[in-house]
Amino acid sequence: MTITNQDELEGMEVIGRIVARTMAAMAKAMEPGMTTRELDNIGRRFLERADAVSAPQSTYDFPGATCISVNEEIAHGIPGDRIIAEGDLVNIDVSASKNGYFADTGASFRVGKVAPHLDRLCKDGKRAMQIGIAEARSGKPLSGIGNAIGRFASRRGYTLIRNLASHGVGRALHEDPGEIATWPTKGDRRRIGKGLVLTVEPFLSMGGLWANGGPDGWTLFSEPAAPVVQYEHTVIATDRGARIVTLP
Repeated sequence: MTITNQDELEGMEVIGRIVARTMAAMAKAMEPGMTTRELDNIGRRFLERADAVSAPQSTYDFPGATCISVNEEIAHGIPGDRIIAEGDLVNIDVSASKNGYFADTGASFRVGKVAPHLDRLCKDGKRAMQIGIAEARSGKPLSGIGNAIGRFASRRGYTLIRNLASHGVGRALHEDPGEIATWPTKGDRRRIGKGLVLTVEPFLSMGGLWANGGPDGWTLFSEPAAPVVQYEHTVIATDRGARIVTLP
């Protein structure tokens, strides 16, 4: 989607706040001993109260209102009977629509005290996202997002999952300009148009390179097996830089 007027901007800001507040409410409520289904139900109720519709459910018939991935699960985890424990690394991904506008956000959260290397990974994962967002300015190359993130990851000794990309969003969960690499690429000559709505969501890892599907047909795992974190915002490209709409 490309923003062309104030109504479209306001529509994106409304749904952006809703998904951000939903994720924040889920993160605040999360505690050891609860199941991922119980956590998902908190998100479901929050979306319903805001008259918003879960995007993975409406778009793909996903069996949950939100995606919740724990430890070895890196994305698209199905909420269920898994019990969240002290020391877990939990990724919450919330996407939804309202009045025809879609927004998408996600983050990885530490449950209680985690191993020092995971604490560092989380902090650097958030930083990688911020570095990518800084490249989302109108007129700049789309490949600049992944190239900047790649330089940061390389300096810090990390790898990036190379088949889970950022994407256009706005009037649908996934739309033009299609996949946007969050890893270094060559040959992508696309440029960022003014008003373009997109996600920035690198998957930073301590050795993982690819996301592979598991037996449930949804949940993704790192190959090679390694810790992975993801942080994501929906942003609008402007002449002054990225305008983040998924802030609570």
